[in-house]
Amino acid sequence: MADKILKGGAKDPANLFDTKTKVEATERVLCFDAKTGKEIWKHEYACPYQVSYPAGPRCTPTVSGGKVYTLGAMGDLLCLDAEKGKVIWQKNFPKDYAAKVPIWGFAAHPLVYKNLLICLVGGDGSVVVAFDKETGKEVWKNLSAPEPGYCPPTLIEVGGKPQLIIWHSTKINGLNPETGSLYWSEPLKPNSGMSIMAPRKEGDYLYAGGNGGCQAVLKLSETKPEATIVWQQDAVPQGKKAGPLGMAPINMTPFIEGGVIYGVDQPGMFRAVELKTGKRLWYSFMPVIGKDEDEEYKQAATGTAFVIKHADRFFLFAETGDLIIAKLSPKGYEEIGRARLLDPTGPSFGRKVVWSYPAFAEKCVFARNDKEIVCVSLAKE
Repeated sequence: MADKILKGGAKDPANLFDTKTKVEATERVLCFDAKTGKEIWKHEYACPYQVSYPAGPRCTPTVSGGKVYTLGAMGDLLCLDAEKGKVIWQKNFPKDYAAKVPIWGFAAHPLVYKNLLICLVGGDGSVVVAFDKETGKEVWKNLSAPEPGYCPPTLIEVGGKPQLIIWHSTKINGLNPETGSLYWSEPLKPNSGMSIMAPRKEGDYLYAGGNGGCQAVLKLSETKPEATIVWQQDAVPQGKKAGPLGMAPINMTPFIEGGVIYGVDQPGMFRAVELKTGKRLWYSFMPVIGKDEDEEYKQAATGTAFVIKHADRFFLFAETGDLIIAKLSPKGYEEIGRARLLDPTGPSFGRKVVWSYPAFAEKCVFARNDKEIVCVSLAKE
C-alpha cells in the first residue's frame, strides 16, 4: 500500500482545496504480511504536496512479475523489488515530461500490458506513455490535451484484438497498446478535466461518464478499430442540474451487467441505467450513506460505493466504511447484509468518508482509511 505522512511541524491547509500552499511531506510504499499485518518493508521519499485534497497517493500499487509499480500524487513513478522494496527504476513526470501536476494530483493507475507499463503522464505529445516495465525506458508516447485527466489506461478486447482506451480531459480515444498509434477519438469533456472512471465495456458497447453529467456510450466495430456514438450527454455548468440521462460517476467505476449500468451518480445516489439508451431505471441512497432519501437530497454529493461482483450478488464498499452484500437487478436494490469494516476518517464536503478501494484475496477483504488497514475474513464458518 502507499500513503503520505507529514514532516515534523507541517500541517495540511485548513482549506483542503488549497493548491497554493506547499506542504512538506513524505510518501511511503509499505509491504505487510497478509496473514499477520506485520510490516515486511517500506520505501519512503520526500514529496512536498501542492494539490487539492492532499490526503496522499491516489493510486494502489500494482504488483507484476516480482515487481511493484507505484505512482505518487506529485508524479513519482517507482518500480520496486517486491521482495525487498529496493528501487529498480524511477521517473518523475513533471521533471521528465514537463507535465503539469493535475489539480487533484496524478491519479491514473498504471497498466501492465505484456512488457509495458502504460501510464497517463501529461505534457505535449505525452498524455499517455508506455515504459519498458523492466528498465523504465520509454517505448512509445502519444496524445496531447490541456490536462491528462485521472482515468486509468484501460485495456479491452474488440473483435479478438486488444485495444487501449485513454480518456483524458477532452476526448476518449482508442489506441494500439503495443505501438501507441491512434485508432479513433471522440469528444467527451467532463467539467474540471475530471475524467476519472475506467471506461466499461459490455458486448460491442463502451460506456464512460463523469463530472457535470458528461457521458457517452459508443458502439465498437468488430471488423475494424472504429467507434461511433450511440448516445451522448454534455456536461452542464457547475451548480446546474445535469441532463436526464444516465449518471455522472465521480470517484468510482460503475459495473455493467445484462445491458444495465450500476453505479453512483454525482449527487450521491446509487443508480441503475439502461446501457443502450441512458434511461434511468431506479435509484437508492442506501448503498452510499446507509439511509434512503428523496432525489433532491444534497448531503451526499460526490458519494462513493465501490462495486464488486461475486457469484450471484455484489459486494459494495460504501464511503461510510460499510461492506454491503446486495443483489442488483433492473428492478431494484436488495440488501442482504452489511458490516462496518472501519470508520470514515477523510473529510469531504462536510462529512467523513472512506474513498479507498478494498482488495479481496484469500477469502478476506482488506480495507483502509487514512489511519489504519484491516483484514476481515469472508470465509464461510
